[in-house]
Amino acid sequence: MTSMKKLLLTWMCLQLPALAHAAGPSSAKSERSKAASVAPAVPVADRYARRCQSQGSYRTNKPQGTMLWGTKRDWNTEKPTDENRSVLVSADFEPLRQADAGVKALKLEGSRLVTQASATQGIVGTVLQGTDSDGKPVEIALCGAEPSTEDPEVTWYRIEAWNAVAQEWENPCVALDRVPDPRALAVAGVWDASGAHKASAGKFTFACENGAITKCIRWGYKPWASRDGQSLADLHQACTRMARADYCGNGRSHTHQDTIIDIYDRLGVLTRTTETSSEWDPRRAAFEAAWAPDGALCLAKTRDGRAMSTILQECPDRFRTGAALELGEGDRCTVQRAGAAPGKPMLRNMSYKTP
Repeated sequence: MTSMKKLLLTWMCLQLPALAHAAGPSSAKSERSKAASVAPAVPVADRYARRCQSQGSYRTNKPQGTMLWGTKRDWNTEKPTDENRSVLVSADFEPLRQADAGVKALKLEGSRLVTQASATQGIVGTVLQGTDSDGKPVEIALCGAEPSTEDPEVTWYRIEAWNAVAQEWENPCVALDRVPDPRALAVAGVWDASGAHKASAGKFTFACENGAITKCIRWGYKPWASRDGQSLADLHQACTRMARADYCGNGRSHTHQDTIIDIYDRLGVLTRTTETSSEWDPRRAAFEAAWAPDGALCLAKTRDGRAMSTILQECPDRFRTGAALELGEGDRCTVQRAGAAPGKPMLRNMSYKTP
């Protein structure tokens, strides 16, 4: 080999690592995304064998604003989608797609999924049939059941859903810095795209940790519980509207992720915060709105600072302006529901004043 050929060969060897580096992680991710979009179908037996193995750990999760279910809007997290879409909105109690022998169906007791009385096996590893916001079927694997250390009435579930596009199991819950590995609660009934809750004897909801349904339960509004003889179901539903600032009751939020608010209700589950702490400063706060299960009863201001006129335009026949409505304790509405007499609303909140 001539000296010139040796020199050329050495130069090419030195360039290979640089060329590989130039492709970079983004190129590799692009190739993975391309592969996911054309992934061959996995046989059913292999699919169930791969559940709860976290094969999709490389796929990124991004905050989606203030969420109802706390789930991804689409398996492609880079795709712009409407906030009322979800890869998982409900699950069926039966029939089960995969389960231990003897386990034919599940039922819900409070927030706990249990098998029929005759079954002796557990539910971890069970695969349920679910549905996304488009009405398309999606399978859900129960990968773990963790009783809450803070609340004996609550059981957390680690779930994965089958991503038919990428042909792999993924956690359908949206991860945030605050909760990077979110779990889910099992909650009776289903929520539609407008944010309305509907009872369903055969279905329930897996509500993820970073969504409004679960947040309201953690704040004390358990829809299966009662206080002083009164069910908390309506308070929980009103809370889901309040948590997302869904003034019009149409499923559209008017807030930002992790906005701090103060909540208080007529049953005393939560009371008004009057002392300053690292999390809340009453001096910076002002009354925002009073709430019902179908949205705001009356408003004093918007949470994200947008003009009140934009809310009136969004649902033009819902609110009316005019005389102020005094609710007591200094809470005063300037816009109220047309044809409604709020009286003493079940739920109210304060938020920080708009700069």
